[in-house]
Amino acid sequence: MKNFRGKRALITGGARGIGYAIADSLAREGVEIVLTDLNEDGLAQAKEKLDRITRCHSYVLDVTRTERMGEVRELVRGEVGAINILVNNAGVVYGGPFLEVPLEKHLLTYKVNIEAVVAMTHHFLPDLIASSEAHLVNLASASGLVPLPKGSTYASSKWACIGFTESIRVELQRQGATHVGVTHVSPSYVSTGMFEGVKAPRLVPWITPERVAREVINAIRNNKPAVMEPFMVKLVPAMMGALPTFLTDRVSDVLGVSTSMESWRGHGAS
Repeated sequence: MKNFRGKRALITGGARGIGYAIADSLAREGVEIVLTDLNEDGLAQAKEKLDRITRCHSYVLDVTRTERMGEVRELVRGEVGAINILVNNAGVVYGGPFLEVPLEKHLLTYKVNIEAVVAMTHHFLPDLIASSEAHLVNLASASGLVPLPKGSTYASSKWACIGFTESIRVELQRQGATHVGVTHVSPSYVSTGMFEGVKAPRLVPWITPERVAREVINAIRNNKPAVMEPFMVKLVPAMMGALPTFLTDRVSDVLGVSTSMESWRGHGAS
């Protein structure tokens, strides 16, 4: 997507963190913003700030309510117009030993992190395909590339998100819809508060939401299939594919990946 001006982007979970940073970056490229979030007050504040840059529209959306997604699509099409960019950003994390985390939180993790991504894509992909130039962005995570003890359902939901995104990308290519770019965004720990207390692995520094947003803009502009930051994350797929399991487990231990969630106390902590 070489020209952002005149495009419309919908970002879920856009009131703060990575979602807001992406919305802000797209706004500065001349994109009209459609912002959704569960937090009505935060959504209003984010809209007020973005309105100073570009046209911004906001809709309260709980992504666990798939029937509301259809309502929002009809509202957006009627009040704003069809979107060209969909950013599935909304996500949750609940850390801790698997059996100590309530089952409902494990299931909610899947509902928000992968079921909602599938449902939003199902609702809005026809608009992207109908556009002359479009892009789908799904927020995954570097934890979707490696095992993450004490974050098992978060990591596995992001593994699913990567697999879904890659599959949709190839499916669209085979259907001839090559004008729809598709990108999964798989950063390591981002300083949004979701992973407060986590000790970042060695050689893998914390990154800011603004840096992720810059990489997303670059990926949309250059039709990149993946954003994996910082640099060490780019090496993970090759390492996981080349080394036997006992060695990848050992490397994860040495780098501190396997113990990174030990001290988690992020947004979802009790």
